[in-house]
Amino acid sequence: MKTNAARLLDSLGVHYELREYEVDPEDLSAETVAAKVGMPPEQVFKTLVARGDRTGVLMAVVPGNGELDLKALARLSGDRKVDTVPLKELQPLTGYIRGGVTAIGGKKEYPVFVDETLELFDVVSVSAGVRGTQLLLSPADYLRVTKGKLGPISRDKT
Repeated sequence: MKTNAARLLDSLGVHYELREYEVDPEDLSAETVAAKVGMPPEQVFKTLVARGDRTGVLMAVVPGNGELDLKALARLSGDRKVDTVPLKELQPLTGYIRGGVTAIGGKKEYPVFVDETLELFDVVSVSAGVRGTQLLLSPADYLRVTKGKLGPISRDKT
């Protein structure tokens, strides 16, 4: 299924692969998605939506086996304080629902901050903009398309 994100990549001539999987609405975790698409969780990146006191709405992209470090995100984005947005604001802000948020081809372009571990891989997986479909593409293409800024914004889940 072609999503807005896939159509945008097509229009930019970016090489990618779509990988579909069966969705369990009770378990939208990146670890579960990783297992279903046959990739290690650290190679499947999840996109979280946050709001900084200076930047406003922004997107944070972290590995599936990690969690967002809000203080590190604030430092990287130039904010004093950053918090994730409430679930009810997700769709109005991005056009996407939980489990289907991507920094590619959304309703509006927000600043994108990406954990530096993205560059460890030849190919990474991100949501294609709907639950049940992942985009596999090179980190360089992902960063170019999202205008993502790299930095250490995730920490291991404890």
